[in-house]
Amino acid sequence: MEKPKQIAIEKPVFYLGIDPDVSKSGVCLWDSKSKVIQELTCMTFPVLLDFLMSLKLHHATKLKVVIEAGWLNKSNWHSKFNASHAFNAKIGERTGANFEVGKKLFEMCEHYGIDAILAKPKRSKINAKDFSKITKYTKRTNQEMRDACMMVFGF
Repeated sequence: MEKPKQIAIEKPVFYLGIDPDVSKSGVCLWDSKSKVIQELTCMTFPVLLDFLMSLKLHHATKLKVVIEAGWLNKSNWHSKFNASHAFNAKIGERTGANFEVGKKLFEMCEHYGIDAILAKPKRSKINAKDFSKITKYTKRTNQEMRDACMMVFGF
């Protein structure tokens, strides 16, 4: 009797981490073969969709998108203790809008057949100095970029 053939499941080469935001989402393209950050930036929603389509066109079977999904956390209270109700309501409004951007990005990936997952944030915020130590990335970054990178760094 013949042994069944082993099918090698290829691991994606490129991981795209996205920290969704209404104005500009943090985006990190991680090359898992060369262990290099290929792209680390912020993009508006339309530019990010174009970028996703370009990546799909060139790396369809080698791409996995990881979208930060803070709404999957058990608690999402983003308020300031001594602030007014209006101030705290605005924080909730912005947080909800960012969550919706993430949901729409995931929906677009599904629609276009791009391999994507929703991931809970892995860790608390990381400052630029610690980020540079961990990733060896020396260019200037903001919090959205660092969050996007930490979603995929090291795969």
